[in-house]
Amino acid sequence: MDNHNLTMLNEFILMGITDLPGLQAPLFGLFLIVYTVSLVGNLGLIILTKIDSRLQTPMYFFLRHLAFTDLGYSTTIGPKMLVNLAVNQHTISYNWCATQLTFFSMFITSEVFILSAMAYDRYVAICNPLLYTVIMSQRLCHLLVAIPYLYSVFLSLLAVLKIFISSFCGYNVIRHFYCDSLPLISLLCSDTHEIKLIILSFAAFNLVSSLLIVLVSYNLILVAILRMNSAEGRHKAFSTCGSHLTVIVIFYGTLFFMYVQPKSSHSFDTDKMASLFYTLVIPMLNPLIYSLRNKEVKNALTRTWNMCANILLKIHCKIW
Repeated sequence: MDNHNLTMLNEFILMGITDLPGLQAPLFGLFLIVYTVSLVGNLGLIILTKIDSRLQTPMYFFLRHLAFTDLGYSTTIGPKMLVNLAVNQHTISYNWCATQLTFFSMFITSEVFILSAMAYDRYVAICNPLLYTVIMSQRLCHLLVAIPYLYSVFLSLLAVLKIFISSFCGYNVIRHFYCDSLPLISLLCSDTHEIKLIILSFAAFNLVSSLLIVLVSYNLILVAILRMNSAEGRHKAFSTCGSHLTVIVIFYGTLFFMYVQPKSSHSFDTDKMASLFYTLVIPMLNPLIYSLRNKEVKNALTRTWNMCANILLKIHCKIW
């Protein structure tokens, strides 16, 4: 990294969500609620699927990691955005910008492939129920989350190093509310063709390959469900996929809305709204979807609540 990059550029200015001062306070309140619900929901799912003995299955193992990645990228973006809204200060340090981009890229890439692993898990559960525990062994489950994590770390570090070892011009205003790769690339003085090619190629690979796994898995699931003679069996099979399928549609629908729409219809405000949705709203919705649509999660939550209430009651009785 050259001296110009180190001495002349030590912070960036984020354009933020809006430049209207009157909207800063309402937006702060709204997104504080959204982030708080996301934080409580995802932490709750992680703890619940870890401590409840009836949720020690591959499905909930993947759900725990989905909640972890949701919590990861929403926390990477949310607190800094809230601080900027609260103090009306839109600066971010050079080092924190690189850190934010690294962790955001890592968690969002991991989530894409964990969703694919969950689709494969549902395929095995419905199409090979007798061999489910054999196929979805603990070793395979750990492998299906370890590979996305390692791959996402490599990919995020590659992209961040490529961007931040390049020379930035004096202009340091990022047209976004967080440090994203493409807005940062537009601030570089050096040739950006190679960096753009790397980022867009890997982004396309991640999106297409993960979606292909999901589509193949659910096509096979649909065929298996249609072959079932029992209406009750079909309903049960659909219900086991319902939560995951809802999450898939919301997540990929948002990504396709952002990246597949024609350039002529792109606008800065549209991209910001879509980014807000998948960085803050989706991590809030995912635990709600799995909690409200899943009887096992609701039962586990009730058991945990009753256990905690009994413990608190015993402590209260001992004190008094």
